[in-house]
Amino acid sequence: MNIRAILLTAAMLVATTVSAQQTHGYSNPVIKGFYPDPSVCRVGEDYYLVNSSFVYWPGVPIFHSRDLIHWQQIGNCLDRPSQLKVAEQPHWGGIYAPTIRHHDGIFYMITTNTSDRGNFLVYTDDPRGPWSDPVWLKQGGIDPSLYFEDGVCYMVSNPEDGISLCTIDPKTGEQLTPSRVIWRGTGGRYPEAPHIYKHNGWYYLLISEGGTEFGHSVTIARSRSIDGEYEVNPDNPILTHFKQAGQNSPIQGVGHADFVEAHDGSWWLVCLAFRIQGGQHHLLGRETFLAPVEWNDEGWPVVNKVGMVSLEMDVPTLTQVEMPQLPEIEEFNGTEIGMEWLRLREPQFENYRLSGGRLILTPTETTLDEQASPTFIARRQQDIFFEATTALSLFDASQGDRAGLSVYMDPGAHYDLYIERGAKGCYVVLSYRLGKLEHKARMVKLKKNRATLRVEGSDYMYSFSYSENGKDFMPLGSMDTKYLSSETNGGFTGVVLGLYATKYSAASRATAEVEYFEYKGR
Repeated sequence: MNIRAILLTAAMLVATTVSAQQTHGYSNPVIKGFYPDPSVCRVGEDYYLVNSSFVYWPGVPIFHSRDLIHWQQIGNCLDRPSQLKVAEQPHWGGIYAPTIRHHDGIFYMITTNTSDRGNFLVYTDDPRGPWSDPVWLKQGGIDPSLYFEDGVCYMVSNPEDGISLCTIDPKTGEQLTPSRVIWRGTGGRYPEAPHIYKHNGWYYLLISEGGTEFGHSVTIARSRSIDGEYEVNPDNPILTHFKQAGQNSPIQGVGHADFVEAHDGSWWLVCLAFRIQGGQHHLLGRETFLAPVEWNDEGWPVVNKVGMVSLEMDVPTLTQVEMPQLPEIEEFNGTEIGMEWLRLREPQFENYRLSGGRLILTPTETTLDEQASPTFIARRQQDIFFEATTALSLFDASQGDRAGLSVYMDPGAHYDLYIERGAKGCYVVLSYRLGKLEHKARMVKLKKNRATLRVEGSDYMYSFSYSENGKDFMPLGSMDTKYLSSETNGGFTGVVLGLYATKYSAASRATAEVEYFEYKGR
C-alpha cells in the first residue's frame, strides 16, 4: 500500500471512530469547485451524493458522508468506455444532471447523456462500483429522476418544457405507462430538475426554473395523487437569490435542489450555486451547497427560514463527522491515478502512466484548443484564492513539443504555463487562448529541460511564475480572471488545473514526467 493510501485509510479510521461531536454551524459550499447539479439519498445513517460531469472523464463523481457536511469521493459512476461516450463533443455536452436513489438494496443513478442516446440509468449494490452498463430510457428531456412506491418505479423528466411522468422497469428500461405532463412550473423559463417526494400524505414535486445563471430558483407544487393535479405553493420560489434581498450575496445562481430526510428526522436540501469574483463573474463552476428545511403549518417546505443560503451557516446540524480529504501534495507514488483526476472526453489511457513516483505523460498532436481528447489530466480549482505548483521535465522532445500546467475553462479559454522545446534548447512559456486569439505573452530560456511551475489565483488575477531550482520563483506575468469566466465563455463547467503534453509532429518521441502536484487553498 502506498503512503497516500495509508494516510487516507488512517484518516478514515479516525473519522469513523472519533466524532467531533459538533452539532452547530458549517461553511458552504460543502463540496467546493466544479461539482454541479447535486442529488442525494440516504441509506441508514449514510448519505450518498452525485454530480454532473459533462464531457469530463470519468463521469458522475459519487461522494459519501455521515453528516451531509463533510464529504469524501468514493468513486465515479461512469468509469469505463461502455458507459460513457462523449468523443469530440462540445464542452457543454455530455452528462447532465444525475439523480441518485436507493431502493430494496440497489442504488440507481439516472442521468442524461446529451451526446449519446439521451436518458439512461445505471445500478449497483455497492455505490463504490462497479455500476452497470447503461439502461436506456424512452422518455426524453433532461434531468431525469426516479421515485419508488409500492413496487412501482416512477420516472420524471422535462420534455417539451413541462415535467412529464411515466412508470418504467428500472432493470430493462421498458416504459410501462405513457408519458404525461403533470406540471409546467410557475412560468419561469426552463422548468427542469424535477424530483418527487412523499410527506404527510402529499406528493411534492420540486423543480428548478429560470435557467442556471443569476435568475435560477427552486419552486414546488403538491398533490394528493402522484398523477396530479398539482397545487402550487403560494410562497414560490422557496429558494432563490434573484431578489433584492439576495442581490448583494457572494452566492448567486442558486437552484437545482434535492431534498433528503436525515436519520434524526430533520430535513435538508442540497443545491447548486456559484461564488462570484472579479465583479459579477464566476470561474469555479457551480458548486454543492447545503441548507436546512422546515415544514410550515400549511405543509410547505421552508428553506433556511428565508429562502436563501449563506457561506457561513449558523444552524443546528447532525453530529458532525470529519471525512478524509485529499492531501495538498499528490506525489504520484501509487499504482492507480486517483479518482479525483479528470481527463477530457474519451482519453487514450495508455498516455497516462505512473512509474517510479512520477506521472508519465505521452503527448499527442491534439492540443488544448481542440474539441477532442488531448493528453491532459486535471484537478478542479476549488478556491478563489489558491496556489498550485508542479515540477516536470520534458524528455526526448523535438522542436515545438511542450508540457506544462493549464488553467483551463474550455478549448477557447485557457491560460498555459509550459516548457517548450525550441531550436536552441528549452524555454518556459506563458501563453493564452481566448477565442480566436492566441498569444505567447512571455518566453524565457531554461538551463535544462526541467522547471517548477506555479499559478496563484486571486479575485481578479491569475499570477504565473517558475523556478529552475524549486525554491526561487521568477514572475512571468498575470492574467485577468474574468476572461475565463462562465459569463465570458458560457457553458456549465468550471476552471480546472490541468497537467498536459502536446507534440508538434507525429515523429516526435517526447514524454513528460511530472514529479508532483501541490494545491493549497487560501
